[in-house]
Amino acid sequence: MALSLIGSKMATLSGLRSIMEDIAVSTASGPSDWLNLGIGNPASIPEAIAEWRSLTEEALAEDFASASCQYGPSRGSAALVEAITGYFNERYGWSLTPRNVAVGPGSQMLCFTAAALFAGPGRHPGSTATGGTKVILPMAPDYTGYQGLCLHPDGVVGIPAAPVPEGTHRFRYAFGFPALEQRQDIGMLLLSSPGNPTGRAVDASELDALVGLARRRDVPLLLDHAYGEPFPRIAPTLTPPPLDEHVINCFTLSKAGLPGERIAFAIGAERWITPMVSFLANSALHAPQLQQSVVARALTSGRLDRLITQTVVPFYQEHRRLAEKLFEEVLPESVPWRLHSGDGGMFCWFWIDDDRFDDTALYERLKRDRVFIVPGRHFFPDTPANPHRT
Repeated sequence: MALSLIGSKMATLSGLRSIMEDIAVSTASGPSDWLNLGIGNPASIPEAIAEWRSLTEEALAEDFASASCQYGPSRGSAALVEAITGYFNERYGWSLTPRNVAVGPGSQMLCFTAAALFAGPGRHPGSTATGGTKVILPMAPDYTGYQGLCLHPDGVVGIPAAPVPEGTHRFRYAFGFPALEQRQDIGMLLLSSPGNPTGRAVDASELDALVGLARRRDVPLLLDHAYGEPFPRIAPTLTPPPLDEHVINCFTLSKAGLPGERIAFAIGAERWITPMVSFLANSALHAPQLQQSVVARALTSGRLDRLITQTVVPFYQEHRRLAEKLFEEVLPESVPWRLHSGDGGMFCWFWIDDDRFDDTALYERLKRDRVFIVPGRHFFPDTPANPHRT
């Protein structure tokens, strides 16, 4: 069998996907025997499960025929698009219309769509590069799933962040803005904020700098709000989602308790959203419609906001506090560990500040004790010379 160039790229698992496969194979005979501290599902919160089940039962009873038994618009169902525009206009004082919204089958697909449209072979009008443009991650490490977005090799580039120690057991990353400004091959900027895996939220001055760069290069800045404002707020944000001609905001319901149903949406200027809708029409047709009805109900009724405020936010805050308490109490002083002092999130991002340390060696050692963690190197694209990545 011969694969095309794109086929060869997309048929290969990105780094963390191989770890997820290893976890699945290793735990197949008895997952209860393993402690999985690695990548996985959002927590199964009983109150969240009950609320989404109730909303789904209502949609099933009232909307099944119209939602599931016929095709729908590729932009998203009229009910959900109207719910999104109404929610964000009221919450943030925006003036969105349906032309500013694209609903997709998960935020991964929306990011993939944007990457395919705005970066790749060919010359971007605002670029001096002759070899095409790339998806630039302004801060590496960032979400490992971004590395599988591009259909061409070496299409994703990460700008290494500088680790800055804070006290004895904390550190924080700083943007490498000089290196970012030097890139002449930017097709799209892509950033998770609050970040996966660090929990780091971009502040107002950093956001201004990123938007300014996107404006000067006439490229989109895609901000992935999977953990932040307005839902699920697992990690507090320092700034609200920005409404700007050069920003695409991406939101998902996955971390609000609905990861399996693959519903997300992008908000941005028509110039970015219109080709994204066409791409979705050509590739996936549209997102699952029954779940679009469920999310529309959650938004318009206020039940999503109540679920986030009363259940999801307190749940993750308490678990984060417990984890930090255990680190201080249990980890020995002989280990030079530092926890990223991000603003929360689902993950605890450790830097073992020792040149002899190797992340994959620890992965294999803990695996012998039937414990899974995630080797950090998989969150650093194309930076093998960076010793911090291991």
